[in-house]
Amino acid sequence: MPITYADKPWIKQYDEGIPATIEVPDYPLHQFLVDSAQKYPDHTAIIFKDKTISYRQLDELTDAVAAGLAANGFKKGDRAVIYMANSPQFVISYFGILKAGGIAIATNPLYTERELEHQLADCGAETVFVMSRYYPQLKRVQKGGKTRVKRIIATNIKEYFPAHIKLLFTLLLEKKNGDRVTLEAGDMWYQDFIAAGRKAAKPDVAITGADVALLQYTGGTTGLAKGAVGLHRSLVANTLMLQAWLEWEYGKEGFLAAIPFFHVYGMVTAMIFSISVAGRMIIIPNPRDQKDLLGAINKYKPGIFPGVPAMYNAINNNPDVAAGKYDIRSIRACISGSAPLLLETKRKFEELTGGSLVEGFGMTETFVATHANPINGVNKEGSIGLPLPNVESRIVDVESGENDMPVGEEGELIIKSPSVMQGYWQMPTETTNSLRDGWLYSGDIAKMDEEGFFFITDRKKDMIIAGGYNIYPREVEEVLIQHPAVQEVTVAGVPHQHRGETVKAWIVKQPGDATTEEEIIEWSKGLLAKYKYPRLIEFMDELPKTTVGKVLKRKLVKAHKEKQKAA
Repeated sequence: MPITYADKPWIKQYDEGIPATIEVPDYPLHQFLVDSAQKYPDHTAIIFKDKTISYRQLDELTDAVAAGLAANGFKKGDRAVIYMANSPQFVISYFGILKAGGIAIATNPLYTERELEHQLADCGAETVFVMSRYYPQLKRVQKGGKTRVKRIIATNIKEYFPAHIKLLFTLLLEKKNGDRVTLEAGDMWYQDFIAAGRKAAKPDVAITGADVALLQYTGGTTGLAKGAVGLHRSLVANTLMLQAWLEWEYGKEGFLAAIPFFHVYGMVTAMIFSISVAGRMIIIPNPRDQKDLLGAINKYKPGIFPGVPAMYNAINNNPDVAAGKYDIRSIRACISGSAPLLLETKRKFEELTGGSLVEGFGMTETFVATHANPINGVNKEGSIGLPLPNVESRIVDVESGENDMPVGEEGELIIKSPSVMQGYWQMPTETTNSLRDGWLYSGDIAKMDEEGFFFITDRKKDMIIAGGYNIYPREVEEVLIQHPAVQEVTVAGVPHQHRGETVKAWIVKQPGDATTEEEIIEWSKGLLAKYKYPRLIEFMDELPKTTVGKVLKRKLVKAHKEKQKAA
């Protein structure tokens, strides 16, 4: 008899001791923090620029945020936005919102005003926790009148720096980096909010695994970001799945938290996972700051380092690592996500650290990981690995999405897992298109081999992955078409040595227009996040199309690749 998806052949490939299924308890996500604080109150929960916060302190700070919210009329089901870089304030705000019965929304600090306004208006949040450097942009959006924001709590990144670093930052960098701001009337500083919350009563709100914990925004094929609705149970489930996959010791693990928390990958694998096992979370606000990142590894010896290929590749190519300036051999286990992991990147990083770097796969809609290669077992080149415990995966035909494809043949990857989203926030049509009978249709074209390893071969969705960020061409096209020089435009991803892919636009200009590629790129920077705007533009007399008028993007990408090869 041939192997079928129902046989779950992947279970035989699991590392020894990993269960096929795990129990997912019906408790709220912040129970992880409460439990860790009860068991290890004096253990370090957070390390940030050499400043430490214990589990007792973290639990008390999050209680204060919850009480402060409740005292201001915040109720169960209300939404609150966190607009920050990685910092203790992000963690404190996140778990405080949950304890108050609220729904957290983490927004990308790279967003332009247009993108921020859409997300704030869509989620309907009245409360925003913001880092001071982003405060001016938030105020401009608030004054635009299209959002419901009325309560702003601002924090300076230096608030949890050690005294000597805080002094140097205040003297040398605070004004230069845009962190020094004056709040307008009605807005509040974070520490004042915390102080008031310590004096207020803790909210008495019942929260279960079936309540909504998170709206996580992801790009949309329509050009509008969609909020994936995550239940407490969804996030608890994925955290426990990661616990089952990796080896760890309660109260003794160090996690390098360099992957952004505003991305669900960093939120779950670095922040929530660390707290769930009473780990030390070593927070890096800027993952591109190699000196800070490598210095933290050298000093604090983390064993678990979730990241993206670009992070590992940067370490591989850092001359100070090659020269032995930093000891990075504490790194024991890394799951790489968000972009394909090249074999050479994996090989060199494992050689430098002595640890295991394996490729995984997940989606915003699954909060986050659904597949990963074994930490100790076989890793197949190009494979996203095996479904994690509790995850079912199938490959179905692209046309109907109903018929299983034979093992080894390509089709659309569909996923069933307790971590899958409830749906898209206020988007019933999009929800129906993506969720059918409990199965999430990924939009990725994949295949499974006879041992249960899955391979992504293409994308059904028109999406670009650049440096680990998901970019939907439609959104970029909607912006570029607004430029007066642009008559017609199409956007796609093309190969890039460091980012994996980068954004390229093919444009037909208005007759006689003299606008240059550089001018359009510069104009687009004001309307698109830094990782979204086109790096490459090619002007054309006309775009190649099918007989029904659909642009042949693959033909354009193929021509680009051929030009690059010939160059």
